[in-house]
Amino acid sequence: MPSSPVLFLMSVAPDGTASFAPADPTAPHLRVDDLGATRGDGVFESINVVDGVPQALRHHLTRFARSAAMVDLPTPDAAVWADAVRRAAAAHEPRAELLAKLVLTRGVEGSGVPTGWVHVFPATDYSRERGQGIDVLVLERAYPSDVVTRAPWLLQGAKTLSYALNMASLRYARAHGAHDVVFVSSDGDVLEGPNSTVLARFADRWVTTPPELGILEGTTQGRAFGWATARGDRAEVDRLTRDDLLTADALWLLSSGRLAAPIRSLDGTPRPWDAGLQAELLHHLLTVHE
Repeated sequence: MPSSPVLFLMSVAPDGTASFAPADPTAPHLRVDDLGATRGDGVFESINVVDGVPQALRHHLTRFARSAAMVDLPTPDAAVWADAVRRAAAAHEPRAELLAKLVLTRGVEGSGVPTGWVHVFPATDYSRERGQGIDVLVLERAYPSDVVTRAPWLLQGAKTLSYALNMASLRYARAHGAHDVVFVSSDGDVLEGPNSTVLARFADRWVTTPPELGILEGTTQGRAFGWATARGDRAEVDRLTRDDLLTADALWLLSSGRLAAPIRSLDGTPRPWDAGLQAELLHHLLTVHE
């Protein structure tokens, strides 16, 4: 029998104080004039929950607050949201892996009151992607690498609900025989996936691209870096080019849900990957540490 999801809804007092209470996940809650639904005006986070423990919770909440600030939403109270995430995870039927989704929208148009919720549900089974690797296309995002400073209104680096372009890129990839995408800037810098962080290994050097290029700072990538340095390797935030993707010893896409997916082909060309190393990395990411 499938597990039932758990939902905690946010309410906002007249003084702006937020609190959360359990709600029926099968009942309607979102109004049709909520700006999160009509304009994608909001932010979100997705948190992997391992054996009931939300992973990298503090890091996720820091990124959640940063995204909210970028779109001029009220600052989420980290303690209140953290408590809601833990309570929702604890209320769910035990599973090895769950996903907690945190959403904050601008609310009903004209109300000035944000809408928020925490939704915990069984994680997708990513065993095939984790164990067999994924085929990836390299697509241009059509922005220059300095888009953050040249056009901050484009909100690059914020995790917003405006996900139509990301979903379109994934549909394009699947229509062309691939599973996922790595974006590059118009001037050739490697950026990120539609919902993932790029990780490259060159011998004992592990590299991911800098957030200054207008990408999200990866929470799973941060945990992977901790593992790499613990095994005596170097972990560096540095710029990567498309040519670097072709010369790397191994490539991954990292995300909170899928965790680590090795890239087995790039634009149809097979890429090397190490099944043993992938197993070690995945074991680390599935080890409980909040």
